[in-house]
Amino acid sequence: MVAPIDLEGLADACGACHLCPLAAGRQQVVVGRGNARARLMVIGEAPGAQEDASGLPFVGRSGQLLEQLLLEAAIDPHHDAYIANVVKCRPPQNRKPTRAELAACLPWLEQQVQLVNPAVVLLAGASAMDALLGIKGGITRLRGQWHQSETPWLRGRWLMPVLHPSYLLRNPSSRQGSPLWHTKRDLQEVRRRLDPPAGQLL
Repeated sequence: MVAPIDLEGLADACGACHLCPLAAGRQQVVVGRGNARARLMVIGEAPGAQEDASGLPFVGRSGQLLEQLLLEAAIDPHHDAYIANVVKCRPPQNRKPTRAELAACLPWLEQQVQLVNPAVVLLAGASAMDALLGIKGGITRLRGQWHQSETPWLRGRWLMPVLHPSYLLRNPSSRQGSPLWHTKRDLQEVRRRLDPPAGQLL
């Protein structure tokens, strides 16, 4: 696999990819959207039906909630973030991607992260946490915690698992201690990481 020189080249390469069976059922490959020079990258699981139709990640109800939560944390989703998924093609019936599908797409994500070069990576959901940190399950316990990785393409970046917006849609309460309440606090911590106090390095 030859490394693309830019994100446009990556999108073209992903469009020609048939490394796993998901390619046969896709309408479009869903690569990414947002500011390709942003210091924050948000990585989710896989495209859904609306993403498959539009070719853009996080544009359905989950994406609308994600944008709302980012804005509430003073993070502009179009200027301050680049948004992508681990898997670039929609799994049938929006099922969870298999380990083989995650593995097939991971080299594309690796190149994508290197091209965007974010300082902070938000891992939305358990599949993203598993794919990038090798941690299986336990996201309700691990959400909101900063991690670093010795994987070469992740080294030096700050990674935080957060609950996936689709989970928050199923649990909409905003009372203190709720998943939504915790997620809002997590995103405030991300905002602080993006804007450290004067004289303090990341």
